[in-house]
Amino acid sequence: MKAIFDDRQWKHDPKHFMANGVIQPSPEQPERIARLTHGARAAGCDLIAPREAGLGPVAAVHTPEYVTFLHNIHTRWQRIDGGGPEVIPNIHPATRTDGYPKSAVGQAGYHQADTACPIGAGTWEAAYWSAQVAVTGADLLEQGARAAYALCRPPGHHAFADLAGGFCFLNNAAIAAERLRMAGLRPAILDVDVHHGNGTQGIFYDRDDVLTISIHADPERFYPFFWGHAQERGEGRGTGYNLNLPLPRKTSDDDYLKTLDRALERITNFGADAVVVALGLDAYEGDPFQGLAITTPGFTRIGAAIAELGLPTLFVQEGGYLCEELGQNLTATLTGFEGAQA
Repeated sequence: MKAIFDDRQWKHDPKHFMANGVIQPSPEQPERIARLTHGARAAGCDLIAPREAGLGPVAAVHTPEYVTFLHNIHTRWQRIDGGGPEVIPNIHPATRTDGYPKSAVGQAGYHQADTACPIGAGTWEAAYWSAQVAVTGADLLEQGARAAYALCRPPGHHAFADLAGGFCFLNNAAIAAERLRMAGLRPAILDVDVHHGNGTQGIFYDRDDVLTISIHADPERFYPFFWGHAQERGEGRGTGYNLNLPLPRKTSDDDYLKTLDRALERITNFGADAVVVALGLDAYEGDPFQGLAITTPGFTRIGAAIAELGLPTLFVQEGGYLCEELGQNLTATLTGFEGAQA
């Protein structure tokens, strides 16, 4: 299996994170790259660089207004008298239809959902190349690859068409799925991150050409709180094309795998001919976010179950934060998939 990564993804180095009113180091550290790279290599992956496809695939799911904001906002922010080194919002509109200000401060509030997505000097370049990694992975599938792993960092599944949030800026899984769709395939997105893929859901919520499924810790008391409930099924033409499968906190392997079976059945019934797996490893029992309780052998079983679909599969990295087993959990997922395919 090919693994795709670009060194410019190291350039996003967030310094600010607020949880429960306390400012602390961001869990989304560049060190994640080293551990995930090690895990991919341990799974036998060949690491390759992405091919640059430009802004077209990004703009296929994100608004040009938002792309302009991400590209320019850090430079504009540095012109603010007394402004900090990172772009961090302190005010938000009540709805997406409220006025769009000219102010950098106002636009930050419009385009950044929370304080977990600070924009630093290297954020745009890292996010852009993270998206190119996902596009390259999609292209490998379209060209006949059975599977590929996109080491996307920063991650993407909390990013809406015009809104960053939860460590995410460009929605890599959505960009990859749309790339596959435009190539004539019928993709499904399966999100196994511990947090609901709210941005992915939002991008495709009124569409029937991409199936979106998310298995995650119940958002009633867990981020992202406002999205990810079972009754959210899509709207308009998209009704019935979004499936949320929230789980109680601390759900472990066996119950998780039963829920995964429901997701895989829906993918089959959608008639998908390619799968984009939004691969969050933060469902691990020892992850700092402590949402679910999947073991390392459990990740092997998850990879094997996904392989049983028999479909071209792109693993797009989402969460999974610094703990000793992070790389091992990636290895377990990919080797579980490959072993079941053999």
